[in-house]
Amino acid sequence: MSTEKIDGVSVTTQASVYFDGKCVSHGITLPDGTKKSVGVILPATLTFATVAPETMEGVAGACEYKLAGSEAWVRSGPGEKFSVPGNATFDIRVAAESTAYHYICHFG
Repeated sequence: MSTEKIDGVSVTTQASVYFDGKCVSHGITLPDGTKKSVGVILPATLTFATVAPETMEGVAGACEYKLAGSEAWVRSGPGEKFSVPGNATFDIRVAAESTAYHYICHFG
């Protein structure tokens, strides 16, 4: 089951917009100082680079991802998670006929 609500957070009201608007996210900070982002990826194929390890949690829609060094695309949907190591790249794609992929990115 995917996370539907996160209570008691501070939200960065200005969005981070990437890839000409194909990915839009907002930073959130939990009461304990943990940082995450919540966002949406519109139909596209994009390449992201990480600094710290990240876990992507699907909230709605679906995507396929491919970690650096892999040739296999793996599907991920609502309630599913995938992890990306720090200092790495990964490809993510959302099909043109699909709805947007809504996610929570957990850092660390």
